[in-house]
Amino acid sequence: MTDSTPAPRTVAVILAGGIGVRVGLGIPKQLIKIAGKAIVEHTLEVMSSSEVIDEIVIVMNAGAISQLESLKHDERFPKLTRILPGGETRNDSTQAALAALGDDPATKVLFHDAVRPFVNDRILEECVEALDHYEAVDTAIPSADTIIQVDAASHITGIPNRSTLRRGQTPQGFRLGTIRAAYALANEDKTFHATDDCGVVFTYLPDTPIFVVEGTPENMKVTEPIDVHIAEKLFQLQSASLTADAELPDLSGKVIVVFGGSYGIGESIVDLARSAGAEVHEFSRTTTATDVRSRTAVKKALKHAHEQSGRIDAVIMSAGVLRMGPLTATKVKHIESSVETNFLAPVIVSRAAHKYLKQTGGQVLLFTSSSHTRGRANYGIYSASKAAVVNLTQALAEEWAEDSVRINCINPQRTRTPMRANAFGEEPEGSLLDPLHVASVSLQVLDSGLTGQIVAVRVEESSKAP
Repeated sequence: MTDSTPAPRTVAVILAGGIGVRVGLGIPKQLIKIAGKAIVEHTLEVMSSSEVIDEIVIVMNAGAISQLESLKHDERFPKLTRILPGGETRNDSTQAALAALGDDPATKVLFHDAVRPFVNDRILEECVEALDHYEAVDTAIPSADTIIQVDAASHITGIPNRSTLRRGQTPQGFRLGTIRAAYALANEDKTFHATDDCGVVFTYLPDTPIFVVEGTPENMKVTEPIDVHIAEKLFQLQSASLTADAELPDLSGKVIVVFGGSYGIGESIVDLARSAGAEVHEFSRTTTATDVRSRTAVKKALKHAHEQSGRIDAVIMSAGVLRMGPLTATKVKHIESSVETNFLAPVIVSRAAHKYLKQTGGQVLLFTSSSHTRGRANYGIYSASKAAVVNLTQALAEEWAEDSVRINCINPQRTRTPMRANAFGEEPEGSLLDPLHVASVSLQVLDSGLTGQIVAVRVEESSKAP
């Protein structure tokens, strides 16, 4: 290739033909929502942000293709040019894409599973670069397990050397002329069968070397029910990269409403948000006599903030109450009060905030507790309410996606707040988070594109106050 020869374009083909039988959720697996978005959307976002990808084509299960039509007009995905109906098999879907990719045999084509949303820029870049030197490229990782061969009777017939084995992933990359030639030969073979595109090249163009790019364990394929839960956790781990030591985001021009901002984490958020340039409206029982359990009081507070500032970009609900004691010894009125403050109030605030945040593409930020993962003796109502807040966050992220309203939930480890001190008394120094640490991560979440995430903040993640 001379300096005057234009570089070949690179097209990413996202194969979304699966119907999700094994996942068992009744919808195509690529449309399952994780962290507030369909899996295929997460995959699209990675491809769209990659500097080495020029164009994106989706090959979708023909029976569900209408469910992706809106993506063609989504400003997040300017590289997406076509959504094509897929065939009955993976190979049929590949050939449907090949028929639509023009005549330049030098075009670089990356085929990627829609349900591998954790592919990263490094993998994409290395695959595209390798196609400067090879006609075909695969992505794979070493096998951590011993692989055995068995016969029809389930007897072991061979144990290959694990050091030479790899587990195949995607993307798989090809020069357009090469993969078309391989399929042309395959279509003449009545016994043709291959589970992936590199297999077609390997079988029908045996003299063509296939280079292997190293993948990552995270580049998993969402196929089984357990994979959905693992993928959810991986997205949470990604959001956990936010740290209290990072610089405060620039929130100039943003209007933030904080319920429960008179002390503890809420007070720290108010202070830091103002330091970051935001206009903050704080409401609480102490400062404004605002009861977050009252729909009327919450609606009045939001209306006041909107009238004063003309917009609302974020609404934070940090108010909470923690009462200790066995359930049978707790007064009914205290049980009701705890549920109302810790769960009903986040519902009321979220519902009332939606119409304002829809105007700005804003975000609701709620708070849970580390106790949400397992009920704790003597504060079961509290931990149950906090588990409900997590489910609320994940559900509303899906409901509100089409309105571009985001919602996330902060999960701080034990934090030095008046509420905790009243419940547990003095605790060892260094075992509690500083509220400023939690506030710092909270503001980073507000400044991010996250939605549907439960963002953990831990003591070990913070070595100093921001």
